[in-house]
Amino acid sequence: MSYCTAILNMKPADEAVHKHYHDKLYGFPIADDNELFCRLILEINQAGLSWTTILKKEVGFRKAYHNFDIKKVASYKERDFTRLMNDPEIIRNRLKINAAIENAKTILIIQKQYGSFLDWLNHHHPLTKAEWVSLFKKTFKFTGGEIVNEFLMSTGYLPGAHDEDCRVFRKILKSKPKWMRD
Repeated sequence: MSYCTAILNMKPADEAVHKHYHDKLYGFPIADDNELFCRLILEINQAGLSWTTILKKEVGFRKAYHNFDIKKVASYKERDFTRLMNDPEIIRNRLKINAAIENAKTILIIQKQYGSFLDWLNHHHPLTKAEWVSLFKKTFKFTGGEIVNEFLMSTGYLPGAHDEDCRVFRKILKSKPKWMRD
């Protein structure tokens, strides 16, 4: 067993940044709504940038967005938006910051309707990639095809997070509920 081709082809400095994420997080199911929200916002912020950049800024993102507490982010006002626009520890992009705040508000509505963001995802699973993209575009801000694809692969809803001969691939299969494996 080895690692995914993507990891094996990285420069050593990038590999060091990606290793923990690859081995412990990428493709594994997430049960906590705040962590699902975190992953969605990190994927949105990655658009046009490298994942290495996002991983290096994750601590800054967590601090800036109150550890991705959905209720807190949904209640952000103009001063919070300004604070985020001036925070060098995150990606300072108006559209991406606005998407984080608006998507937090949307998730609060989803939680009222479905019980949780997780239950909303599970309610719609399984869908094709195209169906997921359509659903996300109707529901959330700043969610194009690649963002949705990466979010769903990184949280175990779509296949492709790891090569089948990667040492992490089987760990992910074992960590998924049976209904997600079928």
